Amino acid sequence: MSSALTGLFRHPIVQAPMAGGVSVPRLAAAVSEAGGLGFLAAGYKTADGLYQEIKQLRGLTGLPFGVNLFMPQPEYADPAAVEVYAHQLAGEATWYETELGDPDSGRDDGYDAKLAVLLDNPVPAASFHFGIPSSETLESLRRAGTFTLVTATTPEEALAVQYAGADAVIAQGVEAGGHQGTHRDLPEQDGSGLGLLSLVAQIRETVTIPIVAAGGIMRGSQIAAVLAAGASAAQLGTAFLATHESGAHDVHKQALTDPLYARTELTRAFSGRPARGLVNRFLREHGPYAPAAYPEVHHLTAPLRKAAAKAKDPQGMALWAGQGHRMAREVPAGQLVEILAAELDVARTALSDTGDLR
Repeated sequence: MSSALTGLFRHPIVQAPMAGGVSVPRLAAAVSEAGGLGFLAAGYKTADGLYQEIKQLRGLTGLPFGVNLFMPQPEYADPAAVEVYAHQLAGEATWYETELGDPDSGRDDGYDAKLAVLLDNPVPAASFHFGIPSSETLESLRRAGTFTLVTATTPEEALAVQYAGADAVIAQGVEAGGHQGTHRDLPEQDGSGLGLLSLVAQIRETVTIPIVAAGGIMRGSQIAAVLAAGASAAQLGTAFLATHESGAHDVHKQALTDPLYARTELTRAFSGRPARGLVNRFLREHGPYAPAAYPEVHHLTAPLRKAAAKAKDPQGMALWAGQGHRMAREVPAGQLVEILAAELDVARTALSDTGDLR
């Protein structure tokens, strides 16, 4: 099974699927062409929009790539808490001269329709965030020739991923930028996630399926570390966010290395689910009061985030970023893959020379 995963790329480098317009076809194509595994993010797109992006990506590369889907979320948000948060955000709406979004705009992100696209037009790899697809779905994708991966943030979640029949597990450490892919959103566990190296080592002793390590990885030496800990590949998001082909807003790219944004935090301020971003005004002012309500809060704040981006105001944007954001390099994506692969080779050689890696 590990060879089925490594057969998808020349270098053990996976570009993380970043929703919200970051993981565009040109980015995924550039990564795959350079020997990594590029990914499209289906999150927040329509099924037709996903189909068109897959079609466009296939026109740019004949090499393997993947598509990521968000799992539908259960209904457990407190409507009263969402309403209170909406009142708190009223000043933001006035400031940005827009209306708040409708928190009841949908819970499943068009999951069934997007899954149908992947079954009708099979892709080499498919990954899932915020939960585990049914065993029947995973088997259907396998029969279609698609390699399946599911995010896990604990050894227990990884075991459930293996039990469901996924081909590989994405071990996401607490360092990761963007949304934590926890299978259940439990507010009492906010901030208690495991660091990546500890998580990979524990998952390696828990499951037999391949592991892709994700969270704060920005250099080839870090890729070497997670491979030594038991992973078969590394998934990088923030590292590719700053590349030329990334669809991220220029303000977001610049903020990654701006001294004004010295740290990141996990916050529910923008979406109602824990997600790591650069600490800005919006996060500081609203993070402590945001309810556990995804995707209600995501829908509620969407017009605010869009208006802030249009105004080029980073203080009102969701500046998702991992803990290694200050190490971002603004280069073409293909060149970044080559740099990371070269750094990985140097690190492996150094470890081998000291006898630490057999």
